[in-house]
Amino acid sequence: MIKTNLLIGLLTLCSLSAIKAADVKIVVTNSERQQRQELVEVDAAAIYEQLGVSYGSPVIVTNSLGQQVPYQFTYNGLMLIDASVRPCGEAVYTVTTGRPELFKTYVTGKQYPERVDDIAWENDRTAYRLYGPALQRSGERAFGIDVWVKNTPDLEVEKRYQTELSNHAKIKQLLQDGKTDEARAMEIATTYHFDHGYGLDCYKVGPSLGCGAPALMKDGQLILPYCYKDYQILDNGPLRFTVELTYNPVEMNSDENVVEHRIISLDKGSNFNKMTVWYEGLSQPVDVAAGIVVHEEDTQNIIVGRDYVAYADPTDNPAAQNFQIYVAALFPHDITETKTLMSEPVNGIAGHAVGIKKNYQSGDRFIYYFGSAWSKGDVRTFDEWKLRIEHLLTALHSKMEVKIQ
Repeated sequence: MIKTNLLIGLLTLCSLSAIKAADVKIVVTNSERQQRQELVEVDAAAIYEQLGVSYGSPVIVTNSLGQQVPYQFTYNGLMLIDASVRPCGEAVYTVTTGRPELFKTYVTGKQYPERVDDIAWENDRTAYRLYGPALQRSGERAFGIDVWVKNTPDLEVEKRYQTELSNHAKIKQLLQDGKTDEARAMEIATTYHFDHGYGLDCYKVGPSLGCGAPALMKDGQLILPYCYKDYQILDNGPLRFTVELTYNPVEMNSDENVVEHRIISLDKGSNFNKMTVWYEGLSQPVDVAAGIVVHEEDTQNIIVGRDYVAYADPTDNPAAQNFQIYVAALFPHDITETKTLMSEPVNGIAGHAVGIKKNYQSGDRFIYYFGSAWSKGDVRTFDEWKLRIEHLLTALHSKMEVKIQ
């Protein structure tokens, strides 16, 4: 009887061992002759199926040295792994069940209702801002995407808002008391429009595309969107931020109101956001554009490539700042042409450099990338910026192969 029970117990243990699959190997292959450091996407459901555990169970991802590496599950069923792969090489990552260690958050974002409904997000390279309903109600004309430069991998946006907003009342009171010098000193010490050693907001947007916004076109002119109407944050770090936005209807013709939708995502380590935009309510094909604003202070440092446009922006005060913000919009997929749309400067805006998708059909997804860098940050010159653009375009056309074993 004892032997029988022992045999049953052993068989039970063997059965339980058979139920749990072996660790899952993820092999990432780089076919390019350059180092690749980027997030790779894996089907999360396939990982859990191989592991033999329920979807969403905690897992650990390790590299070939046995060190844990950061990962993230996304709203659309992907596992993101921060992969580093040598030129023409491969890297192997192992996924096991278990509680992972806590990792640093590299990417995050949120809405700031205390600052007229801004949505701001950042990664370890730069930060961006979109304007919201409260600002539109105020009548201020700020349409496009804003850039906040930084030269630190640390997350700074929350602190910048807190420092800036917490001192507005104090500065106002000092001015009312006639203490203009003290008010000015406090403003200089706390405003995010000045660099305090880690970056600032010195990019001019106004009634323009800013850095990377899309727009419908009519009679060759941009129909600029205003502020977003609704939003939903889909991913919020540690490796990717994703937000979906809906904009107020645009009246293209007397009989149609067109609604714009966007999904924007930003990854750890990248200078570029991915933009997916689509329009509903179009009764016929139209042209759609996306791009970057060109300011009157510098209309020379523009590059119009076959599949990208780039610009060395002079900032909101070129003489005093003495640095540049590098911006670009990349079109690795379906684009008809790239060009500049220039006119007589109005409020400092001399025009735009854009990519145009002709004969866009209602509901189609228009996908492109937009981004920025700072000459006091990780990209020192415009030539370096061009290399960043070329490297990303190469990576987009030659994605690393990812296999589950």
